[in-house]
Amino acid sequence: MITAIDVWDTGTFDPELMVNLKAGAQLVHDYLTTDRRQFEEREAASGWTPHATNPFASDYLAFAEAIGRDDEVRIIRENGIYSGTLDTLRQRLDAQVAAGLFTAADAEALHAASPCHHREQQPGRLGKFWMTSGPILTDDGGVELLLGNWGGESTYFWLEDERLEKLVASIGRPRILEIAVPVASTNHWYSAGKAVVAAYARTIGCRPDRGAFDLSQRRRLDPLPYLPFVVRTKRRSQRWHKATRTITCTLSGAGASNVSTGRDTVRSQVYL
Repeated sequence: MITAIDVWDTGTFDPELMVNLKAGAQLVHDYLTTDRRQFEEREAASGWTPHATNPFASDYLAFAEAIGRDDEVRIIRENGIYSGTLDTLRQRLDAQVAAGLFTAADAEALHAASPCHHREQQPGRLGKFWMTSGPILTDDGGVELLLGNWGGESTYFWLEDERLEKLVASIGRPRILEIAVPVASTNHWYSAGKAVVAAYARTIGCRPDRGAFDLSQRRRLDPLPYLPFVVRTKRRSQRWHKATRTITCTLSGAGASNVSTGRDTVRSQVYL
């Protein structure tokens, strides 16, 4: 269940949010006090003066954005993962408008440009959560755009407006969420079993095909207690740390998976 907060009342903030805010307390203080001082200096000047550069502005804006973006992660933690629809796309776009990251007109344009409106695209996208089973390098051409644009393929895939392309590439932070996905929710028992057998076959000297496969599910995935929920993040301007260079990718901005040793679950990594 999602816990609501009042954005104006710190008494309603959950403990995790408060920890994140306190970690940035010095940055928030430095930026806002500098901003106030610069404002007062402009007001006291006898004539027009150019706006001074706040040296803390870039880090402050990134911090504020990260706090807002963490709401998406928090919702997944508390409410699970749902398959994408045009309605859920609209909800995510509206949330970014409320956060001040783009305008209502931008949200409308992004929604209208989504490939999910097109009949030939809908069977493979709407109501599905797509995954892939094999590790893929983060600089692989198949995942670079997923990691480099907010919102997944439902927002960026068919964009032709250069300004909107730059907009979705400039906000948010790529995230890898490691979860567990019940194989029963995917109906890919054969592919999962084949991949497990192939992995074992390599340990006894055989050379089977790689065994990677695409899979999707339509069920809502409730929060799963039997695998730790791991979040990895970076700013868009940074590269992933070497330790996380080899990861699993998602095909549609929704999720990805690795078959685990358990026969009833799939270990997954979700990209936001």
